[in-house]
Amino acid sequence: MKRDVTNILVAGVGGQGVILVSDIMADTFLEAGYDVKKSEVHGMAQRGGSVSSHVRYGKEVHSPIIPKGEADYLFMTEKLETLRWLEYCNRSTVILMDPIEINPPAVNLGEMSYPKDIEEFLKDHFDKVYTINATETALELGNARAANIVLLGALSRLLDLDERVWIKCILDRLPEKLHELNMEAFKKGRLAI
Repeated sequence: MKRDVTNILVAGVGGQGVILVSDIMADTFLEAGYDVKKSEVHGMAQRGGSVSSHVRYGKEVHSPIIPKGEADYLFMTEKLETLRWLEYCNRSTVILMDPIEINPPAVNLGEMSYPKDIEEFLKDHFDKVYTINATETALELGNARAANIVLLGALSRLLDLDERVWIKCILDRLPEKLHELNMEAFKKGRLAI
C-alpha cells in the first residue's frame, strides 16, 4: 500500500550544506502545493559532526519525524553517515550517496578505522543505491560546497515535480553571486541519474 507521505532523510557532516539543502527541499514541496514538515539536528555541526534533517511531504503530514523503517529516500552527503541512518530504511528505500569519506574524530584519533566496503554492503541490502560523485563534480565546477546541489539535482530526477520549481527554490535560497555555479551543479546532478 502506497503511503500518502514521502519521507526524505538528509544527513552528512557539518559544513556540507545539509540544512540548506533540506530547506530547499521543503520550499520546493511547499511551492508544488504539498503539506510539508521538517525537523533538523545540528549536533556538532561546526566541528565536523553529524547533521541531519527529516523532510516529509504529502497531502497531509502530521509529524516532522520519519518513523524508523519508513524513509523513502536517504540523501547522504558523506558515505559513513549512510550507515548511521539505516534504522530508518527498508529494502525499498532509495539511497543517494556521495562517496566522499570524511573521517570522524575516532578515526582521526586512531581509535577505529573507516569502514570498508560500504557501497557493496548497501547494494546487497537495498534495491536502489545511487552513488553520485557530488563533491568531485562540484570541485570540477570550482566549489566543493555545491556538492549538496549536485545531489539535489539527482534527487529531482527521482521525484515527480517540475524542474522549474526546483530551480526557483534554489535561486530563492542562494545569493545571486552563487546562482550560476549552483545551476550548473543542479544540471550535473540531474545528468547523474
